[in-house]
Amino acid sequence: MRITIQEAGNMDVAITSKFKARATIAINGEGHEAKLDEEETSNFRDRLLPFVIGLLRTAKLPAVLRIYRDTLTADMKTAIKTSVEELLRVLCAQPLDSDFVAGERVVDTDGGSSSLASRLRSLPPESFVQLLKAIFMIVQAHLAQASEVKKTIEWIICHLDDHYAADSVAAAIALGAAAAETASEADGQITTFSQFSPSSNFSRGFSIHEKGNDVTTMSHLSRNFRADILRENTEAVFAACDAAHGRWAKILGVRAPIHPKLRLQEFLNIYNITQEFITATEKIGGRLGYSIRGTIQSQAKAFVDFQHDSRMAKLKAILDQENWAEIDVPDEFQTIVTSLFCPKSGTTGHGDDDSAVTATSQTEVVQSSSDPSMVDAGVPNMSHNTEQSDSTSTHLDSTAQSNDTNSRDRGRSNPRMLSFGGVSYHMVNCGLILVKMLSEYIDMNNSLTGLSSEIIHRVVDILKFFNTRTCQLVLGAGAMQVSGLKSITSKHLALTSQVISFTYTIIPEIKRILFLKVPETHKGLLMLEVDRVAQDYKVHRDEIHSKLVQIMRERLLVHLRSLPQIVESWNRQEDTDSQPSQYARSITKEVGLLQRVLSRTLHEVDVQAIFRQVVIIFHSQISEAFSRLDFSSQQARQRTYRDVQHLLGCIRSLPSDSKSNPPNWGQLDEFLAQNFCAEASQ
Repeated sequence: MRITIQEAGNMDVAITSKFKARATIAINGEGHEAKLDEEETSNFRDRLLPFVIGLLRTAKLPAVLRIYRDTLTADMKTAIKTSVEELLRVLCAQPLDSDFVAGERVVDTDGGSSSLASRLRSLPPESFVQLLKAIFMIVQAHLAQASEVKKTIEWIICHLDDHYAADSVAAAIALGAAAAETASEADGQITTFSQFSPSSNFSRGFSIHEKGNDVTTMSHLSRNFRADILRENTEAVFAACDAAHGRWAKILGVRAPIHPKLRLQEFLNIYNITQEFITATEKIGGRLGYSIRGTIQSQAKAFVDFQHDSRMAKLKAILDQENWAEIDVPDEFQTIVTSLFCPKSGTTGHGDDDSAVTATSQTEVVQSSSDPSMVDAGVPNMSHNTEQSDSTSTHLDSTAQSNDTNSRDRGRSNPRMLSFGGVSYHMVNCGLILVKMLSEYIDMNNSLTGLSSEIIHRVVDILKFFNTRTCQLVLGAGAMQVSGLKSITSKHLALTSQVISFTYTIIPEIKRILFLKVPETHKGLLMLEVDRVAQDYKVHRDEIHSKLVQIMRERLLVHLRSLPQIVESWNRQEDTDSQPSQYARSITKEVGLLQRVLSRTLHEVDVQAIFRQVVIIFHSQISEAFSRLDFSSQQARQRTYRDVQHLLGCIRSLPSDSKSNPPNWGQLDEFLAQNFCAEASQ
């Protein structure tokens, strides 16, 4: 057994030397296989057999195995520590990677004056993985040798049925069991059997065959003695595995503050090799390594928490800088949506269907205020030239600025939209950033399956935050303070509706993907949380549409408040104007502008739903306003009739899912029929 430990030590030197020469090791590539072939195994067993028989006769094998266990454990710890020190000299001397700034690593130029922990923390991720691979191979070499010792002892104790030494081993076990019993009695631990010497024990071992009770007792002692040997034999290998787990966990613990800040793939390299190490060592040791499993699981959770916190902070900054201007959707985002959420779709980019791309106008918007001047000259360029640490957000910010400038130059543009499920959506910068982040959460979920429930909680959290903050900035007009918008226009509301609608549409698909890795026992409550978030998005979208209806209602009421004075002036003046009145033309102009803005941005079904409510409001408010007026002159009646006809013509042209004939028929039609029959017949 001492020889096997020495051979493992020699293999450590060989592995370390090879690593120094190559400065890289592939975990499944070239390495030192510690597995013995059939001839070597046979020779090893033949060498170990006489020593084991001798130790069995003297009942010393369990004690020797305990010493072997302690020696094997100490040797495992020493081998790992020595190898780490040797390999760090190589790794710390390598050139700095581009991702590491000068001074971030501690280079061991003074022969090891810097601490081992600081040098471990200074390693870049790829070098640290190389170090773990080398440790893995060294541990495998030691455990393979220990496993051979364990198998050989098990073979000697339990599987020598047809071997020439089978009788010798059986006699040695019987003699050793009796000797162990005698030693126990001498120590005062057992008082059942009389004390006898090892030589007389062997004679008694044969004499007890004549006595049934003594035969049973001796057989019981032999079984206990054999079980004690096998237990100590197994404990030796498990103790070595446990020592390796402890050292590995300690090395990971030294870098605990660094690992959460790594990129996903960098962390996965460490996570995956640790999982491979756990699987390989547990297979040899025969028991679970709870300490190392707890360490890597804790670091994985810390990684998810840090990544989530950084994304939340980044998303908040992006939302606060958002100017809510439409941008062209880069191909990479369409690829993300297509690959994640449309796996069966043959579409890999933007569709060529003209119906999927709706033209947008930035020259006509509706303000939700009582200011009579309702039409902006154009959407001002409110984008801020901010620098983001993330290359994607920087690109999108610049895209938003150039898109706004190009739109003014061209007058009207056909921006590329984001397609999902055969439907295209207009997008703003923050909406695309959210798509990118959601894809990253899905990647984490697919890679860290043990933390699926935690990741789903984080996805719910970021979806809630995006929805709430967007509502505060647009519906709550917070963007006027944080990003400097002069007003919240109908265009801003329509684009926000598109982003919210898109997110609401993909939530079921996100849920389907994320829940593939979640245990059935955890799915119930998590599904309720995701469904509640989806409902919040639907409510938010409906509130935006209600706000658009409210904008038109407010503008209508502004004009109708001046109607009594206008009608009174008609009663005093002669009718010299054959055109509809200015207030009627203003109403139809403003509702026409709203229709054009929404039709170019929202989906047809949403536009119809909004204008169905606008039509109802127009019918009720206009007919009610006219019903309170006194038309004392014929010219006032004629002017009123002309204005009502003009307003009804506008109402008829509004998009709606009304099935009436004429379209959008309502209270104003009834008012006209009841009060202006004579004018209608002329």
